[in-house]
Amino acid sequence: MNVSNPSQIPVTKDKNLKGFDYKNPPSQELIDQCVHCGFCLSTCPSYRIIGKEMDSPRGRIYLMDAINKGEASLNQATAQHFDSCLGCLACVSTCPSGVQYDQLIAKTRPQVERNQPRNPWEKFIRFIIFNLFPYPKRLGFFLPLLWLYQISGLQTLVRKIKLLKPFPRIEAMESILPKISLKTINKKYPYTIPSQTEKKYRVGVVLGCVQRLFFDSVNESTVRVLTANGCEVVIPPSQGCCAALPAHQGQENQAQALARQMIDSFANTDVDYIIINAAGCGHTLKEYAHILADDPQYLPKAEEFVSKVRDVQEFLAEIDFTAPLSAITEDKLTLVYQDACHLLHGQKISLQPRKLLNLIPNIDLKEPLDAALCCGSAGVYNMLQPDVADELGEQKVRNLLNTGAKIIASPNPGCSLQITKHLAKQGHNMAVIHPMELLDKSIRGEKINFR
Repeated sequence: MNVSNPSQIPVTKDKNLKGFDYKNPPSQELIDQCVHCGFCLSTCPSYRIIGKEMDSPRGRIYLMDAINKGEASLNQATAQHFDSCLGCLACVSTCPSGVQYDQLIAKTRPQVERNQPRNPWEKFIRFIIFNLFPYPKRLGFFLPLLWLYQISGLQTLVRKIKLLKPFPRIEAMESILPKISLKTINKKYPYTIPSQTEKKYRVGVVLGCVQRLFFDSVNESTVRVLTANGCEVVIPPSQGCCAALPAHQGQENQAQALARQMIDSFANTDVDYIIINAAGCGHTLKEYAHILADDPQYLPKAEEFVSKVRDVQEFLAEIDFTAPLSAITEDKLTLVYQDACHLLHGQKISLQPRKLLNLIPNIDLKEPLDAALCCGSAGVYNMLQPDVADELGEQKVRNLLNTGAKIIASPNPGCSLQITKHLAKQGHNMAVIHPMELLDKSIRGEKINFR
């Protein structure tokens, strides 16, 4: 059904309809803040691709309202519209009424997971995702196999003959697999890394789960940039996943357990700030008070934890950035920064990364068309909803390429994987680099070689 006005959708009250359960349903008060003006439609990536009212924030809020009031049921038909949401939060940035759609969808996803059965294949895919990706030790166990899969030429063969085409979600997982390095297996950072200059801050660093295995160079660069700017860095070895992946998909119990583990890991570290270098992880860390709202023991700890969390770019833009910087190319470097949704919309961080990148000499920073539109990664969305994600990825890459930039700066690992995939599909081999890696090269006087 594709309608311009959701109030035209026929609903009937039926006490036999299956609604939300008693445990934290989406707030009727927050639902009532939506005036159905439609400002969110043009900024919603799922609506722009699917084109259906119910796959827009306005439509989903209308469904929440109808389910709350017993006018619609939480079933397979309605759940698919909640599943189609990327959680990019562009609608939150756009809404003139200040509707907290982020809190509404965060309450709805666990309802879907508890009350809407998945088919066996869906259960299997989700089982793999939520029992593997948030656990670095488990994921690390498979790295040698993935490494062998790549260097043996099997990956090239599988892609050439499209062996996984009958299994689109497995194919989607394989398509974003980065180049594997065995160096990250069981890698251990020192608990404390001293500042390279006079110590001004004591900061904790969150390594991430996927980040530490597939993008450890970003963590290394982050630590070097921090210590070059007067920070003593603390890295608790007991830290695990930030809980972003399960939290974004309604895996409530798992998200709460991982959040408690993270809080406990940084307890008694006496840090001034807790630093994160991945956009999606940072947004989740700042949501711990919502994730643990029903836990009277951990809620005060969560609130204290959240008060210290800073995205690394947010932090560096706030402090006195004292490390000397040098050009990373001989000639002027044309660079485009890609806004990660959970940094731009979730944390309202946009100017800070650009400010930092412009500190590097010889940089010409470009702005892409539709910079605020999601790339389609959205945590594990590109694995669960590959068709919509692919269309968004293609659009994003076209817009980035049209800037004429030689390098794409991306502050989130999921976005980097998604963009790299679609660059390759469009026949380009452009580098996608985290801003911390660029700053690190500039501090260390390293040059980027494009050959």
